[in-house]
Amino acid sequence: MNSVLSADADSARRRRRQTIAIKESLRELSAQLALLNHRVSARLDLRDIDLDCLDLVARHGPLSPSELARRAGLHPATMTGILDRLERGGWITRERDPGAADRRAVTVRARRDRNQEIFRLYARMNTLMDQICAGYTEAELGLLDDFLRRTTGAGHEASDELASP
Repeated sequence: MNSVLSADADSARRRRRQTIAIKESLRELSAQLALLNHRVSARLDLRDIDLDCLDLVARHGPLSPSELARRAGLHPATMTGILDRLERGGWITRERDPGAADRRAVTVRARRDRNQEIFRLYARMNTLMDQICAGYTEAELGLLDDFLRRTTGAGHEASDELASP
């Protein structure tokens, strides 16, 4: 009986160590991706937050400035300055929203003709990611995809909780 309890305790310790290692790896990944994005921003003569907002518009747009501010977790007044910089740099367009009840309403769109500049700067990372993924089976990729989606969901939940008063 003691050997069963000891095996269970060993298994629990190994699982706890693996869980801690995964969390530490995710923190390091977050730091490395932030550094990569910072360097891409610098090459594009953008602020880090400008690149983040441009990415949100490119992935989820067109968006209203208030929806973009909500998704970015920023105050709407802060968003105005970001959008001014992105528009001056030729990264986005602001267009009147003809379907809106408020005739002053605008939508923000990413300028697709600028995508190549961004893709070029992320090309090495994309190549390396393709090489990493090539080493996994389809089932393993499915497991990784599930883990990352669930982790992203947990991040959204934790972030939303902190945003609530």
